[in-house]
Amino acid sequence: MSFLLSLSRFIDALNEKIGNGISWALLLSVLICTGNALVRYAFNTSSNAWLEIQWYLFSAIFLLATAYTLRRNEHVRIDVVAGRFSKRIQVWIDVFGFLLFLLPITCIILYYAIPYAWDSIQSQEISSNAGGLIVWPAKLLIPVGFLLLALQGLSELIKRIGFLRGELDASAFEKQATTPEEEIEAIKAANKLN
Repeated sequence: MSFLLSLSRFIDALNEKIGNGISWALLLSVLICTGNALVRYAFNTSSNAWLEIQWYLFSAIFLLATAYTLRRNEHVRIDVVAGRFSKRIQVWIDVFGFLLFLLPITCIILYYAIPYAWDSIQSQEISSNAGGLIVWPAKLLIPVGFLLLALQGLSELIKRIGFLRGELDASAFEKQATTPEEEIEAIKAANKLN
């Protein structure tokens, strides 16, 4: 089990770094969108490439950050129902959810996404729009994003099993919520900056 917990920590660290890195794509996307709008209104000109790079970045944000979101336990859940049960029952619900839904679905999507992206790479697919970009990097994001999600699902499964075996504390996978006092202090600190 110690090897699996080490593997889990490695996957967690990988998705944490990717999630933190891809967060900059949101800022870049906003800057490109703003710049493109200003140029379009000021000079009555634009380029399809600028529009396409925006959706490339948008795709990257969502596809590469899903594993990061799962790592931080921020996905939509059935806490209204599961919250009524003991921690062990909640963990068993997670285990069954990972085994019956998350991992099979990610594997099915990977099964179809890999050839889809590979065909695009081999043909060096280019957008049909005038001035458009190459398409294969956006299509490659699909299998990469779902591979990261599958790996994170495996990591979460390992952590839940470690908890059930008594080898891991629940804090390793629980959402780290801030207390109301911490939020008030953060608001006070932000107001002092203004």
